[in-house]
Amino acid sequence: MDHREVAAVLTYAGRLDPRLIRTDPGEADNQLDTWHELLGDVPMTTGQGWDVREIVRKRIVMSPYPILPADVAREWHAHRRDRLARHTDPTPMADPDHPQAWRAELLAARDAVAAGQAAPSAHRGITAGRHRPGLKDQLAAVGSYIPPAVRAELAPYRPARAAREAAIAAGGPDALGVPCDWCHAETGEPCRRRRITLDGSARGNAPRATAHPGRIDRALAAQAQASAA
Repeated sequence: MDHREVAAVLTYAGRLDPRLIRTDPGEADNQLDTWHELLGDVPMTTGQGWDVREIVRKRIVMSPYPILPADVAREWHAHRRDRLARHTDPTPMADPDHPQAWRAELLAARDAVAAGQAAPSAHRGITAGRHRPGLKDQLAAVGSYIPPAVRAELAPYRPARAAREAAIAAGGPDALGVPCDWCHAETGEPCRRRRITLDGSARGNAPRATAHPGRIDRALAAQAQASAA
């Protein structure tokens, strides 16, 4: 901003906060010089979402202290950093065999983004291309993160999961897809062994390889309801 723009910002800020108004000509000149010294490289507005008047108004609303030019300068530098963080350098049009021209074009693009003269260039995604032949068949063969052979070897160490997968593969219901009313196991958790003591309280917390009958009946009812829907 030049002196005229800084004076306009000070006039706007003084209208919102009279504490910034300087009636003495010497103090007013010193205030203008100080603000211009710190805001000389800060634009008044840009076409990319920066308006110094919005920053001044927000600062006056949020802080009980008089606004300082350093407050505005910090907001501008934070705005620049955010824009550059969202920017991906596009491939320059310059000849790659001329590194000076290549670098100059990259720096010019970054400076334009930082100054608010251009929008940040987003990461470019893959929008077209030919799939590798047989890729779908390979993905279907994979099926899960655990290969079938490894899953079979792990079955003795995961009896509850193995029983669940076997039941689902046979077309039965997913017993762990519903909570258990008997042992109060949550959805996805295996049933727990419960022993009723003489005083009527329940004891035991060892996991079961199979679900409680009531849980299986509940899973059957949920499966039938889903099929009917």
